[in-house]
Parts: sequence; C-alpha cells; structure tokens
Amino acid sequence: MALNIVLIEPEIPNNTGNIGRLALATGSRLHLVKPFGFEIDDKRLKRAGLDYWQHLEVIYYESTEEFFSKNANAEMVFLSSHGTQSHWDITYKDNMFLVFGKESVGLTKPLIKKHEDKLFKIPMYSEHIRSLNLANAVSIIVYEGLRQLK
Repeated sequence: MALNIVLIEPEIPNNTGNIGRLALATGSRLHLVKPFGFEIDDKRLKRAGLDYWQHLEVIYYESTEEFFSKNANAEMVFLSSHGTQSHWDITYKDNMFLVFGKESVGLTKPLIKKHEDKLFKIPMYSEHIRSLNLANAVSIIVYEGLRQLK
C-alpha cells in the first residue's frame, strides 16, 4: 500500500522537508517538480527532514510537462482551495498520485481547469483563512488515504 505525494514547484524548504519526513513515515513516495524555491541541499530542508532524507524515495522532475508525461497513465487527484469536492469524497487507490501546488498560489489555473473533475479541497470553517499550510494539508490527505486503504 503506497501513495505518491507530488509537490509542483515547492517554495519553502521547511515544508518540503516536513513532507519528506511524512512520506517516509507513511511509506509514500515523494515526487518533486522543478523549479524549486530553494536549493535541494538547503540546510532548512535537511533540518526539517532530519536525518531521514537519505532513506526517502524521492523522484525529481525538471518540469510539470516531464512529470505528466512520465506518469500519463497514473490515477491522480488534485488538491486546491479552489476545489468544489471535499477530500472526504476521494476514493483512494493504491499507488494514487496526490498532487499539490506551490505554497504561494497553489495549482496553476490551467491545471485546475484541465483536472476540475479530480479537484478536491479540505473544508475550512472560517472565512478568515484562505488556505492551510502545505505540510499540514498533505498530512491530512495522506492519512485519510491510509485510513481508507488499510
């Protein structure tokens, strides 16, 4: 039972490090799509990932085009605050790809438009917040997937 966590153009090394740690803890694979907002050897990334990074299965892509080309037949869902379906409605499957956008703007409008039938959001119950921290959002989605798949 494995899930694939996809970060498209992550910007904050601490988030990516924490998500790497989560990926290792949950038996998930981490897919990182360039460009990054940091260097992959950034000390903040390593600190957040602690000494676990060397044990993590990380797959790097030079662009979104490369990612989608190499994973064209994969089952994917997309997470965005612009989604109209709740994350509780995702029917998780083994080896599913969970796609997240960058911290500042999320997924691009073309990606949202192209995949709107597979676009999900985590409900938020306050009008005073527009999004959750990326690492927190990934944790919610991955652990719900593990719950469903167990």
